[in-house]
Amino acid sequence: MNTMLSYKRLSFLEFLSPRFRSTLVVCGMVLTTAVLGGCSPSSPAAVKEVELVDRTVEIACGQCQFKLSGSGCDLAIRVDGKAYFADGSSIDDHGDAHAADGLCNAIRKAKVTGTIRHGRFQAKQIELIND
Repeated sequence: MNTMLSYKRLSFLEFLSPRFRSTLVVCGMVLTTAVLGGCSPSSPAAVKEVELVDRTVEIACGQCQFKLSGSGCDLAIRVDGKAYFADGSSIDDHGDAHAADGLCNAIRKAKVTGTIRHGRFQAKQIELIND
């Protein structure tokens, strides 16, 4: 008499309750979305541009006055308490930066027009305001 034993191969999920299985699947989908970039700050919707038109801001040397990292002396503005390096204008375009009232030694006011994009101010116009 041949007696064959039959073994059924069971998966790990068969031992779990149906409710726990569905919870496990939902958690897996959420984690997969987060890991694969669903919450990525570099997605186009997350990149924020701010247009400044004739806005009065603080202006000075980013390294000397606003404590931004970098070497040398580069023009920067501060808007709503946050500092941004400025592109499109040099610190030397606004007088002697190392004079007593220069932008490396004093924080001044300026009227600016431009765009804050990718963490930098893209200047179209910068006009220092005399105190």
